[in-house]
This record gives sequence, structure tokens and C-alpha cells, in this order.
Amino acid sequence: MSAPRDDFDAALDVASTRARAWLDRLDERVVRAEASADDVRAALGADLPDGPADPADVVRLLADAAEPGLVATPSGRFFGFVIGGTLPAALAADWLVSAWDQNAALRAASPAGSAVDDIAAAWLLDVLGLPGNAGVGFVTGATMANFAGLAAARDAVLARAGWDAGSRGLSGAPSVRVLVGAERHDSVDVALRYLGLGAPEPVDVDDQGRLSAAALEVALADDGGRPTIVCLQAGNVHSGGFDPFAAAIPAAHAAGAWVHVDGAFGLWAATSPRTRGLLDGAAAADSWATDAHKTLNVPYDSGVVAVRDPAAMRSAMSYHGDYLLTDAAYLEPYERVPETSRRARSVPVWAALRSLGRSGLSALVDRLCRHAAAFAAGARDVPGAEVLNDVVFTQVCLAFGDDDRTREVGRRLMADGTVWMTGSRWRGREVLRISVSNWSTTDTDVARGLDALARAAAD
Repeated sequence: MSAPRDDFDAALDVASTRARAWLDRLDERVVRAEASADDVRAALGADLPDGPADPADVVRLLADAAEPGLVATPSGRFFGFVIGGTLPAALAADWLVSAWDQNAALRAASPAGSAVDDIAAAWLLDVLGLPGNAGVGFVTGATMANFAGLAAARDAVLARAGWDAGSRGLSGAPSVRVLVGAERHDSVDVALRYLGLGAPEPVDVDDQGRLSAAALEVALADDGGRPTIVCLQAGNVHSGGFDPFAAAIPAAHAAGAWVHVDGAFGLWAATSPRTRGLLDGAAAADSWATDAHKTLNVPYDSGVVAVRDPAAMRSAMSYHGDYLLTDAAYLEPYERVPETSRRARSVPVWAALRSLGRSGLSALVDRLCRHAAAFAAGARDVPGAEVLNDVVFTQVCLAFGDDDRTREVGRRLMADGTVWMTGSRWRGREVLRISVSNWSTTDTDVARGLDALARAAAD
């Protein structure tokens, strides 16, 4: 039997070779997958072998079987959902995270992981324009970032009402009311359900999905004395619109409400002078959630939550175990997030920010916005296409006459495979949604996307 180091070397060599080959082909391959899940299952084999296998052969089998079933989401021609790519430094750093195999939940368990957490957190608060003393946690994605921020909100508003949720639970607790824009992202509703708060109360929005500050004030005036959370949005998933923070947050605070901002992809608008105004007033909120994968372009597993009052974060997330080697002088990493066992998620975030610097991050956001504007301008020249939203950030919504025709254009586009754009339904209409989120998208990619759109829309 070979030495363990030899096993690592052979397996990593195969993985590196196949990863480089995958990246090399992204510019030319079709974006959609070319094999189904059933095909991949058959190629992998359903039965667990009785004996061990060579690690390099296992990696080779995985690559051979899986690659036809992969969607080229890292490609500059993927415009579906809101999915970014991965910057080179972030990808390489993520490989090191897996090799180092650190549990970054405790300073004692990984001093390096905690140090990177501290630096990345400070940089994030800086570039996102958030209070420098806020607590920051690194979670799996935007859904868990919303969960963690809203957990702090729930416990804080209940504490103001004289109820300790940590010791007494929710049975018999005062009812917590959560006000949201009618077009919030569904991940907010899921987080509220996980937290036992039930369905939120929707507030009217305008034609771009932005919450009405006037409607919020009316809703706040009718609170019945209940503890209240207001959840605002930075970046509507269809229009890219931003809620009116400068008006909504002071009104919510005057009513004693906690304000949480769901900024999964839109919070990054703060990093560019061209788009910073979209977030005017947002720094006055009490908690914020974002996803570094979407706009910063780091690998998955990179959600970020920030809470103005670190004590509220610790109260909602922390627990004590005699076996845990903690330092009372610090807020331990595990005291900010729902997990105790976690990988060093902050490392790829640090690498992305360090490789870009302030100017590079600003240029990245500007480039994404410029490509979205180019898509909107080019789509207006496609016969039958209608741009439905004000393109203020990275989202473009199109329709092609009636719903049937719009769905057919989307079907043809996916069959063509040059680009990927997501079908959806917005304001009572079928739409084709373009989300520009990948650092590697070029002017050529946009031109190829517009050509594909024109082909799909042709009679």
C-alpha cells in the first residue's frame, strides 16, 4: 500500500488537472448541462463497492461522470438566478481551506482562521459602509445570513417587551410582527418560519418592487403595541430596485422596530461611487445580510451577516460548553453563527477583497452594472422584446408579448445553449430575467447573449 502522502499527491494531481480543463473549456462549451441526473447516477454507479478504491481513480471517475451533468455557472455567459463566478484568488484560497481542514469556530482551534475572520469582517464593514463595531458572522449563504440577523432581531424585540426567548422559548411569548415589502425574497419568509415567527405582513410596493415608505408608516401606526421587525430589501430579484432606506428606517425606529436589510446581492452597491446612492440610509439599520458568492464572486458557502449590536448577535447565537476553549476577551466565531463546526469561510472572502482592493471591487460592480445596461439597450432592438424594469443595478427583466411567447423564447434560448437566462413571473407576467453577476463576463459575452436572444425571439 502506498504512503498516505502518495495518495494525496495522486488524487490532487487528478483533481487539479480536471479542474483546469473545466475552467479552460468554459468560454466555448454550451452553458446548459449535456447529461441528466439519471445519466450521471448511472455513470457513477448506484452500488457501494465492498472494498476500497484508489483515491486517484475515485476522483477520475467522479470527474468523468459528473462533467457532462455540470451547468457552466462559472461561465461569463451564465445570467440565470443570481449566481456569481469565482475570482482566481478566491478559488485558490478555497482549495487551501479544504487542505488545511480547520474548524474555524474557535480561536483556540484555529488561530489563523480567527485572524482571517477578524480582518475580512473589518474590511467588509468598511467597503459596505456599515458600522465599524458591528458583529460579523460567516454563514452558508444569504438564507442563513437572514436567519442569523432575524434571530438577533427576534430575541432583541422580545427582550424589550420583557420576554427572554433564550430561557423561555416562544410558547406564551408576545406575538412578534414582521413587516416586509410585498416583493421581498422568499428566503426571508423561510428564515422567519425557521425562527417560529410565521408569515410576515406584506407592505405595498411600487412598480419596481420597492417598499412604499408611506404604506410602512401606516402599518407601523397600527402595531397594537406588538414587538415589531421591519425587513427591507437591497436589490429586488427582478428589478434590482432598492427600498427607500432613508425614509423607512427612521420611521421604523421611531416606532420601536428593529430593521433588518436583506442585501443578498445588492448590498455590494455600496462599494462603488456610481451605485452607492442606492443604499442611502441603509447603514442606520440594525442588521444586514448578504452573499459574497453573488457579487463578490467567491465560491459557495459564503454568506455574511452583520449585526449592529454584537451582544445581540451573541445572545441569539451563542451557547456554552465546558469543553470549548473560549477567550472571554473576544466574541468567538461560533458565537456569531448557527454552527459550531464550520470551515474557514472567511478565507476566500479575504482573498477576493485582497486581490481586488478598493478600486478593483468598485470596478467589478461598475462592470456588472454596465453589462446589465448593455443587455437592456440591446434587447430593445430585438423585435417584440420589452424591458420591464428600470435597470439600476445588475438585473434586467424582459417580456415578449404574451406569456406563451415569452415562455417559448426562454425555451428556445435554453435549447440553444449559448447563454442561460432564467424564466420567472413578475407583476402578473411571464418574464425572462437576466442577472449579471460574474466577474468574467465580457462585452463579447453580452454580444453573444444578445445574438442568442435575437435568434430565440425570431419568428
